[in-house]
This record gives sequence, structure tokens and C-alpha cells, in this order.
Amino acid sequence: MQADIGVVGLGVMGSNIALNIADHGYRVAVYNHHVERVQQFLAQAGPDQAFVGCESYAELAAALGRPRIVLLMVTAGSVVDLVIEQLLPHLEPGDILIDGGNSFYQDTERRLAQLAERGIRFVGMGISGGEEGARHGPSIMPGGDPEAWPHIREIFRAIAARAEDGEPCCRWVGRGGAGHYVKMVHNGIEYGDMQLIAEAWDLMHRGLGLEMDALAEIFARWNQGVLSSYLIEITADILRLRDPDGTPRVLRILDAAGQKGTGRWTVIEALQLGVPLTLIGEAVFARALSARKAERLRAAEILGEDPPPPFAGDREAALDAIHDALYAAKIVSYAQGFMQMREASRAHDWDLAFGDIALLWRAGCIIRSRFLNDIAAAFERDPGLHNLLLDDFFAQAVRDAQGGWRRTLALGIERRIPLPALGAALAFFDGYRSAVLPANLLQAQRDYFGAHTYRRSDREGSFHTHWTGDGREERVDD
Repeated sequence: MQADIGVVGLGVMGSNIALNIADHGYRVAVYNHHVERVQQFLAQAGPDQAFVGCESYAELAAALGRPRIVLLMVTAGSVVDLVIEQLLPHLEPGDILIDGGNSFYQDTERRLAQLAERGIRFVGMGISGGEEGARHGPSIMPGGDPEAWPHIREIFRAIAARAEDGEPCCRWVGRGGAGHYVKMVHNGIEYGDMQLIAEAWDLMHRGLGLEMDALAEIFARWNQGVLSSYLIEITADILRLRDPDGTPRVLRILDAAGQKGTGRWTVIEALQLGVPLTLIGEAVFARALSARKAERLRAAEILGEDPPPPFAGDREAALDAIHDALYAAKIVSYAQGFMQMREASRAHDWDLAFGDIALLWRAGCIIRSRFLNDIAAAFERDPGLHNLLLDDFFAQAVRDAQGGWRRTLALGIERRIPLPALGAALAFFDGYRSAVLPANLLQAQRDYFGAHTYRRSDREGSFHTHWTGDGREERVDD
């Protein structure tokens, strides 16, 4: 009996997704570069799971029914290209290759074009949810060759997480590199969410003097309301854990954050598209600053840390303000992420369905949260919505929260607690809703030193002023 799908790569994610597929009644052929891992994996499989162990790509191809479906769960980058090169001689036109790693979307588009010449249908599939999601139900974002979707649809919708309404968190995203692009933006929003939560925690801990038990209860309470999300939930869990000597584990973890690149990719792409992805950018830079631990220790000696005095204000009022700031900034984070996807969809002719993307993220993924239903509803009301902040629901939510948001930023400045992402979100909000910005002075400066020209607010055309001469203005053809 031939297998329904092959899985290449039996690391944590590959093993768990293979087990998940088998749990749903599919026969799975498995292969790993280190072949001893195949036998180790098979030894751990349950009696009701149907697996075929393979020790070569030729065996893998022979074990699969037609069209062959092969899911690559290997490290993004050159490893994907190497595996494709080694697997390709054993495939034939009509077969389907799926990259389930965190690949850069431009690599996906390159591979798609190259494999299409050989008649191979290629899919770039974003998968979110980590180890637990892969095993029990991730959020899945497939894109690439649309002819592949009917052949793989049932398998991946079967293993995906289910939202509260029972809908699988797996939908076709679009052509080309759309699936991996959407996963990239998901990860960028994840960077933003994590930084916002960390800033709120820092302000409450160092700024207000709250201890971990109290903070764990605050996050657990917040998780029952509009901030309900996986990241808020796990933050409460993290703050409760103690080392054997009673010290909160989080306080023993070195404050130097790592990153694997997807957040940086998101920001670089935003710069290429001209999207003001300010909050996520600050989240990426905050990680980069944290990683300079030795340099920060030296700066603390030279510049002085200047810790704040004990907090003597209304703590409950401050906590309410921080809650509102976190909620409003979270809305901005998603608004910026969807702005970026809108621009990318236009630039690449992907025709992304933004409401569907919000629905994809309701369960299984790292940024799953209650208000993704509100985002989906916003795009259902207006499929052409340019920005979430222009939707009545989110506009009112941010207006209601802005008082606490501003007080939170003032508290951070007063208490010497850096709040780069919360501050960037508020600056974006104020800039986005401002009918007048100081860019007119910027344009005058550009024209002064570089004759870059400018447009006027009172008539059409491009103009240049002879700033160092008689101040004469002349119209310049576009």
C-alpha cells in the first residue's frame, strides 16, 4: 500500500507534523538525512499510525502514490535547495513539492519558477504554532502553484488547528510566494506583540514595583478580556515559575533576546515597499539593543542607570492605563502588518484575502488572539479597507484607549523605563490621523540642498526655488 504523503526532515517540527498527519488516518513515508533518525522515529510511533520508513530519496519516491506529495521540513535557505536538487531526479511532472519551513518568499518564487519548468508543482507553506502546534494543530498558510491545492487541501485542513467555530485554520493564500510572505508578516506581528508585552511587564515590575506573583495574576486577568491571546496566556505562566531557591525563573534569564531573521525580513520588505512599519521595526531594534549586553553594562556605569524612586501614585489607575496602552498598541501592530500585506498584494498581484488571513490566525499560531475575529469582521464589512484604524470598531477602540496610552508613555518617561514599541505605536497613530505633517519643511530642505523639487498645496506641478539666490520659484516639468 502506497503512502499518501512523504515528509523529509524529522527534526522537532517534521516529526510532530508527520505524527499529526498519521493521526488523521493518512499513510506517511518519512525520510531524514541521518537515516538512523528514521528508525528512532518509527520506534516512537503509535500502533495505529501508518508510516513507511525510507533510507533514500529513491525509496521515498517509490513509496508514494501519484501524484507524489512531498513535504520538506528542513532548515530554510541553502538546505532546501540541496534537498530539492537531490529529490528532483526521482520525481516526475505533476508531482507536488511543499516547503513547510520559514523560507524567504523570494526564494519560494525562484523555486516555484524553476520547478514549473520541470512540471513540478511547488507550494511555499507557512506553518505557525511551534512544536505543540505541529503535533496537535498548527495554523497553515499555503501559497504557490494553485494546481497543487486540490491535491493537498484535505490533508492540511485535516491537521490544522480549529477555531472556536470549528473552521480549520488552513486556507489557500495565493500565488507565488504569498504563503511564506503572510507567514513572514505573521512573525513580524509576533515580534511586535512580544515586545509590547515585555514593555508593559517591565513598566509594571520596575516602574510600579510589582512582584511576579501579582504580575502573573494581572496577565491572567487581562487574558479574560480584550487582550485575550496565546502570548498573554503564556506570559502569566512564565511569571509563575520559580527556580528551586524560589527566585522567579524569568529574572534569572539573561536579558539578551535572539532572533532568527523573519522579523528583520518583515522590516526590510516594509522599507522596500515604503510602508511605515514603525512598531515592528522598533521591536526588531529592541532585540538588537538587548543583545548588546556587555556594552549596556558599560554604558550603565558611564551614563548612570538612575533608577526611579518608589512609586507613590495610584497603582490601580496606572494598571488600567497600561492595559489600555497595550490594547491600542496591539491594534496598531496588526494595522501596520495588514498595511504591509496590502501593499505586497498590490505589488505582486497576489489578490490576498485579508479577512481570510485573520481567520487563519485565530488558532494554532503564536499570535492567535480573540480580536482576530474583530479583524475578520472589519474586512467583511469593507473588503477594500485600507487600514484597520479606519474601521469604526477599531477607531473607537483606539480613541477610547488613547488617554491611558498617553499616560502610560508619560509614566515610562517619568520612571525611566524605555517603551520603544508602545511609543512608536502612539507616534504612528498621531501621525496617521494628522491632516498636517512637517514634511513640507523636509521637501523645502531637499530642494534647498539638492534641487529635488517640491509640489505646492495650492496648485499643480513640480517647483524649484532658487534658495541661495533671489528666492525666485520656477515650475519644473515632471
